[in-house]
Amino acid sequence: MKSWKKFLSSLAVLAGMALFPAENRAQDQQNDAPPKPAAKVLLPIGVGDDQEANQPIGAMQPDDRPLTGFQQLTVGTPPERHSYWIPGISYTNFIQSNAVTQGGGSGWYSTSYMVGNLSLSQNWSTSQLSVNYSGGGTLSSNSTVGNGQFEQFGASQTFDWRRVQLTFLDQFSYLPASQFGFGAGTPLAVPGVGGPLAPNLPGLQNGFTPNQSIFAALGPRYSNSFGTQLNYALTPTNSLTFGGVFGILRFTELGNIESNDVNLNAGYNLQVSRSDTLGLSYRFSTYHYLDSPQAIGDHLAQAVYGKRLTGRLALLLSGGPEVTDYRVPQGPGTKTQYIAPSASANLTCAFPAGGLSLSYNHGVNNGGGVLLGATSDQVMGSGTRKLTRIWSGNASVGYARNTNLGGATGTQTLAFNAIYVGAGLQRPLSRTTNFTLNYNANIQTSNNTTCVVANCGANFTTHVITVGLEWRAQPFVLH
Repeated sequence: MKSWKKFLSSLAVLAGMALFPAENRAQDQQNDAPPKPAAKVLLPIGVGDDQEANQPIGAMQPDDRPLTGFQQLTVGTPPERHSYWIPGISYTNFIQSNAVTQGGGSGWYSTSYMVGNLSLSQNWSTSQLSVNYSGGGTLSSNSTVGNGQFEQFGASQTFDWRRVQLTFLDQFSYLPASQFGFGAGTPLAVPGVGGPLAPNLPGLQNGFTPNQSIFAALGPRYSNSFGTQLNYALTPTNSLTFGGVFGILRFTELGNIESNDVNLNAGYNLQVSRSDTLGLSYRFSTYHYLDSPQAIGDHLAQAVYGKRLTGRLALLLSGGPEVTDYRVPQGPGTKTQYIAPSASANLTCAFPAGGLSLSYNHGVNNGGGVLLGATSDQVMGSGTRKLTRIWSGNASVGYARNTNLGGATGTQTLAFNAIYVGAGLQRPLSRTTNFTLNYNANIQTSNNTTCVVANCGANFTTHVITVGLEWRAQPFVLH
């Protein structure tokens, strides 16, 4: 008990230092600072207050990624004037209730993440390399959770020629829990140093990565997705897109279902106006499971619409039929082929004082480590807003419902509902140091009376309070 009192006292002192004295110093520095240049003046890299992430529309480059490709659409990217790399470090403490690894409970425990961060942006005349990496160790007061490692990595190499755009992309994570909502609003949410100087690296769209939206899967897990894509311009307004992504999901604890995913896609893109694009896409996916004869083949054909207003909005809507085939019937009376509708929507908006991101996806996935294939409805949203000159707020929410594909006649449908919700505050302590304070809740409900894994039938709510400090160096310019 004494050790916990000491820990909470230290935490209160840390928060007090961040909330009061540093605020006064920052306000004094803000009051004494000369007026900032006009919004359309572009400063050299590393100059000026880099906490101002808002870019004027004229300073943004349009997003030229193909509509029917595997990457998410963006509102645009800041112009790259230099090649550079940025190192950093971060400390984040999770104070968590009802350990997911124990299926709930009334106790609280603390886990510390000590992480090194690195971001790299290398530009050539016809290509660009972007790398974001975060990795380190974890120390937990819960013996069941134990100590461990934490790693996230993202890299993209793009080549742009006259008619051809070639992209290689890799996403890797080693996390102690589900990636669904992990670290939302904290420096742990995405790899790299964070902030406006971190290379813009749009991730894979939902459906191209192994699903992890079931909290019932137990223990640390690692996931990797590697993709390559070719876009060929037939005319200035017409292009063809071909790509493929290979993904894996593995667990360190027994009882979970491990899988290999392959996604092959092809699409046609037609730009009908400066901001509007139409497309047709086809994707074939396979899901294979380790130590199981089961395999799933999935065919997806969709009509796609996209709207991009540089610096303001990126919208993608798609929908069409989905045909799913099982290699092995699931039981007496089960089908081996299922036909159902699929749909997805992604919206990103940028405002003068913040931004908003919303997404929805309905379709087939690998089963999240718990099921041999699942139909999923997944909704996610996040937003940021500048509250004062130095304080910013963030909020995030996510909901996923996963059900097994075509259970045997007369048996109960297995359903898992996962929800995360959170909100937090962020403020700079200096030009290179940030303080974050967040609250998140993870909620699981299930209708299962029998369990595939040890925790699958449990309904629980896990509360997480996080306090974090993040430091990054000024950029080291390469050329």
